[in-house]
Amino acid sequence: MQTIKVGLLGFGTIGTGVVKVFQQNRELLANRLGTELELVRIADLDTTTDRGVRLPVGMLTDDAQGLLNDPDIQIVIELIGGYEPARTFVLQAIRNGKHVVTANKALLAKHGDEIFRAAEEADVDVMFEASVGGGIPVLSAIKENLGANNFSALYGILNGTCNYILSRMDENGEDFDEVLADAQRHGYAEADPTFDVEGIDTAHKLALLISLCFGTKVDFDEIYTEGVSKVTALDIEYARDFGYKLKLLAIGKRDGDRVEARVHPTMIPQDYPLSSINGVFNSIRLVGDFAGPVMLSGYGAGMNATASAVMGDVLAVARNLRAGGGIRVPALGCPQRQLASYPVKPMDQLIAHYYLRFTVKDQPGVLAKIAGVLGRYEISIESMVQPHRHAAEAVPIVFMTHEALERNVIAALAEIDQLDVVQQETLLIRIEENLE
Repeated sequence: MQTIKVGLLGFGTIGTGVVKVFQQNRELLANRLGTELELVRIADLDTTTDRGVRLPVGMLTDDAQGLLNDPDIQIVIELIGGYEPARTFVLQAIRNGKHVVTANKALLAKHGDEIFRAAEEADVDVMFEASVGGGIPVLSAIKENLGANNFSALYGILNGTCNYILSRMDENGEDFDEVLADAQRHGYAEADPTFDVEGIDTAHKLALLISLCFGTKVDFDEIYTEGVSKVTALDIEYARDFGYKLKLLAIGKRDGDRVEARVHPTMIPQDYPLSSINGVFNSIRLVGDFAGPVMLSGYGAGMNATASAVMGDVLAVARNLRAGGGIRVPALGCPQRQLASYPVKPMDQLIAHYYLRFTVKDQPGVLAKIAGVLGRYEISIESMVQPHRHAAEAVPIVFMTHEALERNVIAALAEIDQLDVVQQETLLIRIEENLE
């Protein structure tokens, strides 16, 4: 029985999970594959830290080149993360005729075009299920089971850290900084949480999802990206009063020959399925022309969920090898030459409903001044919350608008924030009324 040999680059948390799958489910993997699947070498700069798994003598090395140039290794798993040396190692593996499995969404969002072209030319697979949604099998669903659909839209809760923070703020009325500190103590947030809370991690994932769903190349730098660090418990309370839940949402839509690509805090109706996704869970809602709306949910990160997705890709590559090798399903679901180049719709052309929270002096005439500016920019008010007068120097006033052009909203807020009655920069949150 032929043995398919695998090398692992990166022996951190996810790498440790992958090793556990190899060790604990070895017989299961062999039975499902019909041949032996063997992890033969692991390369990492740290060869001394105890990861809680026992390895054969000589398996762990700091020699990445030895792994990449080993002619017996047919599949390379890249779990280093970041741009370099991951990019160099992945391209080297491809040049050496090895198939690649990675969880590195940042690498693929930035350098995916180069990597996917190299893989297609070398007739090897690059698979990356674990890069989006952890253990949720969304990428394979888009490429295969839903591959006959034209997708009109996708919506994703793609960052467990942000979703945990917003869920806690909603449940307990705590403010952002307080919940973030607690998330860091419990390991749900990094010591430097910028990539998570400012939406960058979500934007990396959205770039890949848009390419897969709409068959187009997306420049990561063109994705509008806004995080949750300015959201307060008061905003979440107002959202609830208006019948919404607040989520950090990744949004991709086809708009004729353009695509929308944006990540930002978003209010969605409380009775929508995505509103019920709480804690560290992730969820992706896809809208196809024949399948209709399809939603997949599960753990979006963590050792076990991500290792499960990595090993699912390893099995898929191994099955391809058993069938004769070569690329059965292109990395983005279609050959590189078939990819379109739809431009990203400028954010200032968005038409949406808006939540606007003004912080103003508690004095007569304030409301009229703000409403007057909004009116001049053709922004009409759907509803409003104004607290009873009290002794505080600054008070919030909240408007929910009818549909308006983002360019007009931004211009109006720039003028309003210069008024002498406005005490802080106005907070804007977009509203998605129909996720179909």
